[in-house]
Amino acid sequence: MSRWNQGLAVAVIVTSCGVAGCAGEAMPSDAQARALRLLSDVPLIDGHNDLPWELRANFHSSFDSLDIATAQSAVMTDIPRLRTGKVGAQFWSTYTPSDIEQPARAGMEQVDLVHRMVERYPDVFEWASTADDIVRIHRAGEIASMAGLEGGHMIENSLALLRAFYREGVRYMTLTHSRNTDWADAATDTLAHGGLTPFGEEVVREMNRVGMLVDLSHASDSTMWDVLRVTEAPVVLSHTSSRHFTPHPRNIPDDLAQAVAQNGGVIMVTFVLPFISQPAYEYYELSDSVTERLRRAGLALDALRDSLRSWREANPMPVPDVGVVADHMDHLRAVAGVDHIGIGSDFDGIGVPPNGLEDVGQFPNLIAELIRRGWSDEDVRKVIGLNVLRIMRDAERVAVRLQQTRPPSVSRIEDLDGR
Repeated sequence: MSRWNQGLAVAVIVTSCGVAGCAGEAMPSDAQARALRLLSDVPLIDGHNDLPWELRANFHSSFDSLDIATAQSAVMTDIPRLRTGKVGAQFWSTYTPSDIEQPARAGMEQVDLVHRMVERYPDVFEWASTADDIVRIHRAGEIASMAGLEGGHMIENSLALLRAFYREGVRYMTLTHSRNTDWADAATDTLAHGGLTPFGEEVVREMNRVGMLVDLSHASDSTMWDVLRVTEAPVVLSHTSSRHFTPHPRNIPDDLAQAVAQNGGVIMVTFVLPFISQPAYEYYELSDSVTERLRRAGLALDALRDSLRSWREANPMPVPDVGVVADHMDHLRAVAGVDHIGIGSDFDGIGVPPNGLEDVGQFPNLIAELIRRGWSDEDVRKVIGLNVLRIMRDAERVAVRLQQTRPPSVSRIEDLDGR
């Protein structure tokens, strides 16, 4: 979840694009056909979808309030569009804010929400625990579902809670969100630890032992380097793009992208506009300064909202099309190699997506764009899902090996970090 400028509700009208392309754009029929064929052959694995938080924040965590069996204009994700988008497997983000009270409780409630979704729509979703499960479920015509815990604060400095989340189906954990944890530095907070603390290193080792992927999205550069030094399994970045295009601290620089490739990991490129587009990044920076200036002027809340609305109407945000996401993939292929690229949309965690990628029904547009750029079927299959299946199997093998030689860790942060 990007949660970029959570207080800003930027209203932008975007063009709706379908599988055949955006209005006015002639997508070659062979690109469309190849995209749909490849998406039938290989499960498209999206690394990050924030529908669970949307349900919690706006629909009482209830599928009675938001029945995704039918089209729902209030969100980017529903079953009809998941089918249109040929989604084969989804890491559902079980996000909570870094400062939420009782984070473990809130995190488990989010994981429970995903379980309830799978149980409510059993003809659509099936829970997946392994890479082989994903392949089997995709072949059966259903959508493999897993949880990704977005924020290490939810384990409350407890390796026992980490293991409990794994038993409940969490298959990756994002070490930090917007704030540091007590044991790892975040990309958007003041550095406090210089990366991982000794307990943070033990968290990574225990994730390796149970088979949970270490997610480096949102982590500081120093945390990423420390993880790559400690981990025995490939890492994942569930929703991150390249810093080559925008200087956002949550993006990954080229040297770290190369290190992730040496580790065998996968960078799942996100669709968050200020991460992928320099004009959008600059727009959000300007929006921040305008908002701060209006707040300093002492405007009442209603007047502040009216002023911001007027400013946005006079200064619409530039919205790029699907090609900007493909640009990041092109660059990462050149820097890190095609074996280390995936897709991490952040749908329902972003306010405005690129044109042509408005919702989960539009994934074929991205695949067709790669095809138009000359990507081979073999390379496209890797990005769609084969790369993630590979690192999941690698992590599973590492877990089997470690469980034969290492008992569950009982280390405490009080002992390792002196807290």
